[in-house]
Formats: sequence, C-alpha cells, structure tokens
Amino acid sequence: MNRLAESSSPYLLLHKDNPVDWYPWGPEALERAKAEDKPIFLSIGYSTCYWCHVMERESFTNDETAALMNRHFVNIKLDREERPDLDEIYMTATQMLTQHGGWPNSLFLTPELEPFFAGTYFPPIDRQGMPGFPSVLRSMAEAWSTRRADIEEQAARISEGIRHSLEERPEPGAELPDGSAAERSLAGLERSFDPRWGGFGSAPKFPTPSNLFLLLEFASEKPRAAEMLSTTLDHMARGGIYDHLGGGFHRYATDREWNIPHFEKMLYDNGWLLEAYGREFGRTGSEQAARVIRRTADFLARELTSPEGAFWSALDAETDGHEGAFYVWTREELLDVLGEDDFGFLAPLYGFDRTPFFEGSHYVLHHPDILTNQAKRRRLTLDELLDQMAPLEEKLLAARSERKPLSIDDKILTDWNGAAISGLATAGRLLGEPNLVTQAVQAATFVLETMRTSRGTLLHSWRSGHGEVPAFLADYAYFVRALLALERAQPVADAGGSDRWLAAAVRLTEEQMKRLGDPAGGFYAAAAAPDVLVRSKDFLDGAAPSANAVAVLNLLDLAELTGESRWRDEAERSLRSFAPLLERLAEPARMMTLAACRAHSTSRGDPESGKAGSRVSAGSRLEEEARRLVALNLEVAEAGAGGIAAFTLFLVIAPGWHIYAPYPDGDAPDWVRPLGIEGEEVEIVEIEFPQADDLPHLAPLAPRAPIPDENPVRIYQGEVKISGRVKIRSESSGGLRVTVQACDETRCLPAIEHILPLEHSPEAHS
Repeated sequence: MNRLAESSSPYLLLHKDNPVDWYPWGPEALERAKAEDKPIFLSIGYSTCYWCHVMERESFTNDETAALMNRHFVNIKLDREERPDLDEIYMTATQMLTQHGGWPNSLFLTPELEPFFAGTYFPPIDRQGMPGFPSVLRSMAEAWSTRRADIEEQAARISEGIRHSLEERPEPGAELPDGSAAERSLAGLERSFDPRWGGFGSAPKFPTPSNLFLLLEFASEKPRAAEMLSTTLDHMARGGIYDHLGGGFHRYATDREWNIPHFEKMLYDNGWLLEAYGREFGRTGSEQAARVIRRTADFLARELTSPEGAFWSALDAETDGHEGAFYVWTREELLDVLGEDDFGFLAPLYGFDRTPFFEGSHYVLHHPDILTNQAKRRRLTLDELLDQMAPLEEKLLAARSERKPLSIDDKILTDWNGAAISGLATAGRLLGEPNLVTQAVQAATFVLETMRTSRGTLLHSWRSGHGEVPAFLADYAYFVRALLALERAQPVADAGGSDRWLAAAVRLTEEQMKRLGDPAGGFYAAAAAPDVLVRSKDFLDGAAPSANAVAVLNLLDLAELTGESRWRDEAERSLRSFAPLLERLAEPARMMTLAACRAHSTSRGDPESGKAGSRVSAGSRLEEEARRLVALNLEVAEAGAGGIAAFTLFLVIAPGWHIYAPYPDGDAPDWVRPLGIEGEEVEIVEIEFPQADDLPHLAPLAPRAPIPDENPVRIYQGEVKISGRVKIRSESSGGLRVTVQACDETRCLPAIEHILPLEHSPEAHS
C-alpha cells in the first residue's frame, strides 16, 4: 500500500494498492517537491468517474509506468469532491491549455504549484494520434531538465491567466443589476430549446438546475417558459436518464432523447431535481412529478442514506469495467424475468418492443409514449395501468438487485446534502408528505451536530468518523438554503422546534460572511490558504447553481424572514459587485439573474428600485400579475321581496396558485390574508362558502412554530363557486368588495381588492 491507504476519500482509497508513490494533497508532498526540486504530477478525479477508473487500471497499476512516475515526479492524487477549490483552479488551467476539460484531469506543476502542461485521459500507449501516458511522462521529464526556463515562463503565464479568469473582477456597479438580465437569460434558453425532446441544445443533455429554476420563476406569467419547463421535465421523467425501476436520475444523457445516460447517480443531481419536480407539482399538480418525487426519495432512503441519517455522495456507473451493466437489459433477460405474456404487456410501455439501442444488444428502460395515452389505448384509467405495471416492475427490480452491487462513494458532503435536504423539504411541503420532510430533518441534524472542526467551523466533508476540510462557499450557500426550506416546511411535520432552522441559518450565514466575505461584495469560494494559487469568486452556473447566486437568494430570504435590513444590505452589496459582469454574461449566470430579479421584486419601497426591464415599479408589476391570476365573475338574480337578491360569485385561480379561504370565527394565522367579501352599499344577508382544502404545506414563509392540527391552513385552488344573498339598499348603486391574495409555493403577491357591481343577470342562479 502507498500513502493513500490512510485517506478517508473513497476515490483516493481506490489507488492505495497502486505501485505509484502517491501522496494526498498536503504539506508532505508539497515540501518534498520543493526540497528535491521536482515537478508535481497532479491527478484529479472522483470515485464514480468512469475514465478515472480506466486510467487507473491501464496506467497506474502498470509497474513500468509507475517507475517513470516515481523517478521523475512527486505524484499527488486529489479527490475533486473533497477539494472543489483546487479542482476549479486546475480545471481552468486544463481548459486554457487544451480548450477542453474533464476528468481525470492530469496536470504537471512546478514546485510552486503553477501548471505548465495538462490533459485529461491519456491511453497506456501511443494511439490514434494521442500520446500514451509513458510518452507524456518522458517528454515532461526531459523538458524539466533541459528547458527549465521555458517551462517556468509558461507556468507563470498560465498562472496569470488563471488569476485573470478566477480572481480579477471589475469595480462594483453603482446600482443593482437591471432586473431585465433575467429576461435576457430566458431568451437565451428559448434560442437553444429543443421543442421535440425538451432540454437545451443537442446531445449530450444535462439536467441543469439553474435552467429549470429560472423557468419556474417565469412559468406563471410566460406561457413559453411554462412550455419549455413542462416539456423538459416530462421527457426527463420518461427518458432513460431516469431509473424507472429503482428511482433517481443518472448524471446526464448522451443522446438528444434523454434515453442513453451516463449511468452514475450523483446526490446533488437528485437533490436539485427533487426541488424542481416539487415546485412543478406545486405549480401544476402533475401526478408524473409526484411519482418522480416519491421514487427519487425512496432511492435516496434505500441506497444513499448513511446509518447516521445523512446522505452519501454517489453510486458508481460501472460493473467490472462495463458502464451501465447494472441497469440495462437484453431481450432474453426480460423474457426470462417476465414471461411472454407480461413481456408483451410491458414492452410498449418501456420501449423494448423495438430494436435494442444500447451497444446494439441492450435496452435502457424508458417510456416512449405518455402513460396516459397508453392507458387510453387499453381502455384503462392511468391509476389502473399503474397498478398493473407495479408488480411487473417489482419483478424486474428484484431480478436487478441480484446483480453485482455498484460501488458507493460513502463520504458525506455538506453542499450535496444541502441540495438533497432542500429538495426533500420543498417536495415534502408541496406534496403534503411528512416522511419526505423527516428524511431532510435527519440529514440536516447530522450536518449541524457532527460536521464541525475542533474550533466549531462547518466542515465540507466527513467519512469514517472524521473530517478535516473546512467548508467552502457552496457548503454554506446550499446548506443555508436547505435550512430555510426546512423552516418553511415545519407545518407539514414536526421539523425539530420553533426557530431551530432559522437560527442555524443565521449563525452559518454570519460564519460564511466572516470566513469568505469579500469587502467589495460577494463571497470567495474558499478561505485563503498558502497552497491555493488564487481565491475565486465565481458567479456562473455549472452542473450546480452558482454558490454566490444562492448566497444572495439566501440573504434576501433572511431579510424577509427576520425583518432585519442587514441581510438585504449584504445581498445588494453582492449584487452590485457582480453587476458589470452580469450585464455581459446574463446567459451563463441564470441563477444570479434570478437573484437580481428577486431583489427588485422585494425592493425597499423605492418606486424606482423595482425596475426590471420596464418603466413600472416592482409593486405595480406584481399587482398586475396578481390581477391576472384570479379571474372573478359576479352573477346576480333579480331582487325579490324586501330587496333581497341571490348572487353567485365565481373565481378561477390559475394553475399552481391558490388563495386562502375564510376562517371560522376569524381565527386565521396572522400571516394569512383570507378571502374577504364585504358589501358596498348593500347588506350581505347570507353567504355560503364551499369546502376548503386543508393543506398546511402550501403556506409560503410558514411561521416558525408548527400550525396546530385544529387550525390548518385553508386554501382554494382551481374553480371556486360562492353563493349568497344580499339586501339591496338602493336601485342606483351597490356591489361587493372582494379581496384576494394569490400565492404559489414560494411567494405571495399583493392582496388585490375588486369592486364588483350588482348588475342583474337574467341567467344567474337563484
């Protein structure tokens, strides 16, 4: 065994038996490089990286290759998931040098940690115009000994480029970024949208959460955004990127149709997608979204939950060197498990009634057609079809579970747990399912109580009883987002006490500001350290949303939840620091444009501060939006004896929105604005309200104490009919004053008063 045997990283432990004299990143390796004046070979990867495994088998287990490495270099293995700060720096170097990137990331550094050569995967021998890894090693060793000055000059040039890319920022703007940046970012999505299969661009396709969250922000007011969102979520849920038997999403799809995935399953992907599908359910009531949420939560509970209740990081993609072998099926395997009759029943539902499309001989299960269409063809309801499918799916899942288990990356990462906690808490609140919130509570409790350094600082990673790396910005941002999601979810389940989550969010945000705050605004990705070339302050989205953007959204939420202006001050300072860049780079910074838009819509009351690409204030725009979301119509019968007239009030509430129903005896929570109906120069004699839905999980910004069972949140959704009688005092005037407040799963718009005149309608119901 080499030095990696003492590591806690599953990825580093995969290399502990290599003949390479590996070091983990740390003082021992870096001091040796300086003492011996040797270049460093830095290999960066992660445990579920397929090509990382390939290079390990081909090169790092080879005695001759290892001898070359040991003779000429100090060799360092780095888990990118444990040190995302170093991964960002050296991936930037690889992209600068090669115009592409990926993992494994293979770099050669000077003893001062400056890169001078880089690549990704290298084959074991020269082939197809690509140098083999031994050839690269010999070439780098020769260059170091014979052209040292050239090497150091190139390394200095590359390092300066890295600093320019990651560290240098223009002067902060004098004003907040224009809210219209979100509109420009949305327009960019529309240009790249695939209307046939959903998603953006062609293959490969990624479930990029920042795209989905931006669409969710606009879906209620822009039909095109709603269409792009629903099409993308539908095809992802039906495609092979989703594991229809075991639940959970694979990393990405290699094809346009979302059917052939890269098979690793990452915790963060599934966490962000739980939130996206949860919010889509809250917007539309989609049963498909609800099924995806439940199965994904089951997958996390079954396969990625640690004994302590937190979540492990990932499931591997390969079995015995063959990617996807655990998940795919031959026709013969399916027939053997199902039998001919059940095979014939399930084949058109799961796409194995046609030619195999994975490696020419295997199927990836997916839904080629919408299940409701299949149900209609079979003269079944959707529920009946699902009931008939369930036992056959269980047969396939049981057979699959007999295959060789996949490797699990069992380290616990704070940022990835934050994504999963936020997704479960949000989905649990919107579906009204306490078990999902309980999953989130268990993980959050572990992180809060266990993942701390000896000095009390939040940790980034933890495994086998200990952790060493202090938290990065993504840890604070994603985990605080999770705590705020739990704060809102408390009415659904006993989530652990009155103000526990909000208090923790405040404490960690203060710690984040102290450790990572930039005096000019915004936050550094990591704390200053002698072994880190630059401190980046990125605001662009990647596979996960920008941590700086999420931090700004958290600050705005804290300002709203606590009423303390200091949080909004910090949010605005951060936004001003990124304003010049956001003006130029709105499209790859979708989450930050969303934060800018949110800052305008929750302005301090200055009529000019609400500009978002228009000449009206934020308040005016929100009132206009609120009026569009609830349509009202009043029908009045002809007055009879004593001037008594019957009326019927119809309300049509937009999908995904609700209004609060009246409460008996006026005992509504103080944060609820119930539907109000009062007479204008008329006397309401009688009024009959329909039965309301008791859905406490739909309450936005719920109170810090759970709502008692005897006083649930009462709401109306969809179409509402209210009947009553009024006594008309005069023939010339009179009407009803109706007050409604429209809310969705994340916000409430201003309450709007409508004056409806009592005009006689001959067709009105009496």
